[in-house]
Amino acid sequence: MRPDPEYLLLPANRAFIAFSLVFAFILDLLPWGRIAWAPDFLALVLVFWNIHQPRKVGIGIAFLFGVLMDVHDAALLGEHALAYSLLSYGALSMHRRVPWFGPFGKMLHVLPLFLAAQLIAILVRILVGSGLPGWPILLSSFTTTLLWPIAELLLLAPQRRAIERDENRPL
Repeated sequence: MRPDPEYLLLPANRAFIAFSLVFAFILDLLPWGRIAWAPDFLALVLVFWNIHQPRKVGIGIAFLFGVLMDVHDAALLGEHALAYSLLSYGALSMHRRVPWFGPFGKMLHVLPLFLAAQLIAILVRILVGSGLPGWPILLSSFTTTLLWPIAELLLLAPQRRAIERDENRPL
């Protein structure tokens, strides 16, 4: 189902997009990243902006933040970069389809993206000789997916136009 047709969004502000990406990166830098079920805020925001603003946020930005996350985690250089790049590619490939669904439908569309990114990171770790981290690491994809409606509410808030037009306000 398409969102309310009277709900017209303003153009996204580049500064707000950059702020949300940096804020999500900072949230991922906090020590709760050691918890297996902790959501990946940066992946959530990257997928959100890739779906809603595919011309402003793309694979290059995802790769850059992936390299920064690799440096922070002291992980294999390119592990997060590869996962975030493929995650962004998947989000860009479905950016026209996802907005037509309701919140639950959107969550069902992004869950496989988060799971695939997580599995790619696990596969890279296995290929370089690390052990299998175990199944609780996949819980992160589910908690990230559960945050999708909240992210959509918060990240689209600055773009929402008033439904009742006031003659004293230009927009």
